[in-house]
Parts: sequence; structure tokens; C-alpha cells
Amino acid sequence: MVNITRAADLTMVGANGGAWVAPVGTAAPDSPLTHPLTPWAALGAISEDGLTNGWDEESQAFTPWGLTSPFRTQITQSVRTFGLTMWETSRKSVMSLQYRIDEAEFTADVEGITRFAETASPVPDRRAFWFLVIDGENYRGFYVPDGEISERGDVEYKQDTMSGFEWTITTYPDASGNTVYHADKIPVTPADPLS
Repeated sequence: MVNITRAADLTMVGANGGAWVAPVGTAAPDSPLTHPLTPWAALGAISEDGLTNGWDEESQAFTPWGLTSPFRTQITQSVRTFGLTMWETSRKSVMSLQYRIDEAEFTADVEGITRFAETASPVPDRRAFWFLVIDGENYRGFYVPDGEISERGDVEYKQDTMSGFEWTITTYPDASGNTVYHADKIPVTPADPLS
């Protein structure tokens, strides 16, 4: 008889988590179990949709003459993205990312008024990101050494909707050619009883 093994603690529900930003070149946090230190800045509350880790890959299949299925495939594009909606739209670190402006620009005057302008010709605004997903004792950390908001969603201001900044963050390769580094605390996979 076949013995099917299952372990609920090896599953992951994105029950909680957070996001931080820092200048490109900032080292990854030491562990998914420790709070990121300066210069990492928290991005605050994320919508109930949580974090999406996207993969956009394309490949070219090579089928030899006389066959109907390929005998080789070559990856021609492999892009990693992270998607989330930030709800703390008045947090300086969040505004800095949304508008591609340094946090110092959001310092209020003596009347408490903050003034800034959006440029018609935005320039690249690359940053380092740290994303953390928590489910009980399971922790998944994603360190993006070089990333940038590549898509921004529309922002709604109405009575029955929480306003948020919806972002897609595209990752770029670092000097080692890597786009995302993982640091996880996950349970040990139990041995198959028939192994």
C-alpha cells in the first residue's frame, strides 16, 4: 500500500509580514528573525492582499527536423517581481518611493505643510528591499539588492475604500548576477517512512 506523507507545518499561509527599503548597496538583514536596522526604513501596513512574488519567464523551444516536440529549451527572459499595496500613504518612506523623491523633501514647514512637485521626466529610482512573510514559526525573507517600482496603480480617494499605493517592484541583477536572495526559517522536512 502507498503511504502518502503530509506535513501541515511545511505549508505556508502568508498570515503576516512586512516590507523595508534602503539605499542600493545596503547589506541584507542578518536573519528573518531580527528586526532590520538603520538604514532600513519600514514601509508600514500592507493591504490584506499581502505580497505577491511574481515570475515572468519566456523561453525558446528548439524542435529538430523530423520531430514534433522540442529536444531543447532556452530561457530567453527571467524577471522576478514583487507586488503589494501600501496603506500608510503618509509615511515618509512610502511617499519617497511613490513619488521618487528623497525623504528629506517631505519635511513640513512651521505650519505643518509639506510641499513637493512631481516631475514630468522621472529618472530611475533604484533601492534595496527586504520583504518578510510570517506564518507561525515559518519565516521567509526576500532580499532584493537592486530593485525599482516599475508599475504604479491608480490611487482612489473615496469613503468606502482605503487609499493605497499599489506597486510592482522589478528586481535587477547585482554584481554577482543575482536578483533575489532568500533567508528562511522553515521546519525540517521529515524523512519518508519508506526511505
